[in-house]
Parts: sequence; structure tokens; C-alpha cells
Amino acid sequence: MRFEFATATRIVFGAGTLPQAADAAAQWGRHALLVTPGDAEQIDPLPRHLAERGIAVTLCAVTGEPTVASVAAGVRLARDAACDLVIGCGGGSVIDTAKAIALLRTNDGDPLDYLEVIGHGRTLSVPAAPCIAIPTTAGTGAEVTRNAVLGSPAHRVKVSLRSPLMLPRLAVVDPELTYSLPRDITAATGLDALTQLLEPYVCAAPNPLTDALCREGLVRVARALRRVCADGHDVSGREDMALASLFGGLALANAKLGAVHGLAGPLGGMFPAPHGAVCAALLPHVMAVNLASLRRRSPGHPALDRYEEAARLLTGSAAARADDGVAWVAQLVRALDIPALSRYGVTAADGPALIGQAQRASSMQGNPIRLEADELADVLRRAL
Repeated sequence: MRFEFATATRIVFGAGTLPQAADAAAQWGRHALLVTPGDAEQIDPLPRHLAERGIAVTLCAVTGEPTVASVAAGVRLARDAACDLVIGCGGGSVIDTAKAIALLRTNDGDPLDYLEVIGHGRTLSVPAAPCIAIPTTAGTGAEVTRNAVLGSPAHRVKVSLRSPLMLPRLAVVDPELTYSLPRDITAATGLDALTQLLEPYVCAAPNPLTDALCREGLVRVARALRRVCADGHDVSGREDMALASLFGGLALANAKLGAVHGLAGPLGGMFPAPHGAVCAALLPHVMAVNLASLRRRSPGHPALDRYEEAARLLTGSAAARADDGVAWVAQLVRALDIPALSRYGVTAADGPALIGQAQRASSMQGNPIRLEADELADVLRRAL
């Protein structure tokens, strides 16, 4: 057995921990690029905490999912303002943007110089500027991952900027920041967290550390996601979901993902579809097709036992089988009103282009079994 485990230098978790971000920032710099959602009210009172500690702030608003161009603009802003640290406070898009800016603040060149698939794939060699990641959603786990997913509209694809040097120096996970999330975002990000716990658990390269995180996270999602969608101020439920999201980020950064994320990348690049909602729409269908393919072509595969255990964790029934887990996830997706892919304009005719890109995606390499083009087409057909 051989594996590695890497994450943010320090993780602070708990309700009311937001001020600790400003305490840490004061040790690392005097001028912060504060990457935020378009609605800066979501991050109140962080700017006040920073000002109280004598830290100047330059705001960088992220109004959509990060792109090559928006990251390049953020890097220019950080350099022009002489920012010596970067703080991302928001959802996964905000945090990915902040991590990418922090890394490119200290490495010369354009994002395309370093991107996989569509870029030049140059190696990033200089440590990032100090970066603090503060999630305000519970889903992506981006605060503890070593990649940032960037869209390239010109290529109609999303790809990763990836480096161990991207890991934040500090992740502050304060569940209080998620209390005001609307139901649709709570549902989509929560199902993203579920995906990022299940895929590393059944993937081609799990390890004992990520297994433990995934098991614990799956139980927390199962008991909390419906509750927080019904009542955003369910304190214990929000805490469960914030932990589950953190665990999913730790797991995906240190194991692998699978066909859900392999397909979600091209879908997000070709259509205006939120990542979490796409993952949610795909998840039960990827589970079903994976199980059918494993049973048909690799009946002794250990992932089959892992799907069985995941079903028991999700349903809470010791008698549950893998197919019960698929049914449980499918019913949850319906109950939380996750739209089908057709809502975003995806049609069956888009299948060949999507599948071609998905088969080349790094996430697809983690799927427990290699899915053929017709099997991926079956997933897409079901998700429409």
C-alpha cells in the first residue's frame, strides 16, 4: 500500500471562526486581494475584521464560474495593487479563482501557459502568495484542494490549473456563513458534496485515509441534506453539511473522482450549467451504469462491495444493497428538484462531442471501470 495525503497547511472549523481568518492574514501581509461573490453582503463582516487589523483591501468580484480571462484579470489587479496575500470568501467559483490568482501572482505568464489539455502544461515552480480560503457554501470542498477549474469559452471546455503549490495556507470553515443560502443552492452544492464523497470511495485509487473521510461524510449528508433544504437555519444540519463538504474536498484531492466529474467538466464548458446541479443530475445514472458495467465485465471488482457499503451508509439500513443506494440517490435528486440536463439546452445530439471530451478528462481516469462510449451515452440519455 502506498499513498500520499496533502491539504491546506491549517484548517479551522466551527461556528463563529470567521475572525480567525483576519488574525492569520495579519501575519502574512498588509494588503489583501479579497475575492468575493458579486454580492459582497455575503462576506460581511470580513472586510471590517481585516480593517481592524490594519490590512488594506482590494476587492475582486466573481460573478460567475472562473474563466481563463477572469483569473488573468484578477492577477493583473493583484499585481497593480501590490497585494501580498489573497483571500477567497465565497462558493467554489470564488475560492478556485482566489487559489489561481494566488498561484499566478508569483509565477510569470498567462493561465494558458500552465493549464492541462488546452494549455502548454508548464510546471508551476514558485510557491503561491499566501492564500486563505473561506467557503460560504457546503459542497465543493475547494478550500482544501490543489486545483482550480477554469472555463475557456473559446475552447468550450473547463480544465484544471493544478499544482500542490495551490493548497491554501489556511482554510476557515464556518458553518454560520451557509445559513442564508437559498434552497436551490443548498441542494445543488449538497449533492456536489455527496458526489465528491461517493466517487473517491468507489474510485480506482482509494486509500484508508480518504475512505474514513468518505464514510463519515456520507452519513452526515444522508442525515442532514434534506433538513437544511427545508430549514436553512438548522444549526446541526448546516454543521454536518459543512463537514461533509470539507471531507469531500480532502477526499477528492487525495484519491480520484469518476465519470460524474468526467462528464460534468465538458457539460459546464459547453452549456451555462452550474457545476453542482450538473453533478447532481448525473450522479444516480452514473451509479446505475457503473454497477451494470462492473457486474457484466468485472464481477469480482472491489468497487461493487464499496457500492454496497455506501448504500448502507446512505439508507441507514443494514440490509441495503447497491441498487437501493442508487434508488435512494435518485429519489433525493427528485425531492430536491434538481433539473434535468435538458433544462440547460443539452440534447442527445450533443452526446458525441461531450463523450469525446469526457473520455479525455482526468477525472474519468478515476472511474472504477472504463466506461465505453455507448455506456456514457446511456448516462447522458438518462440524465436528459
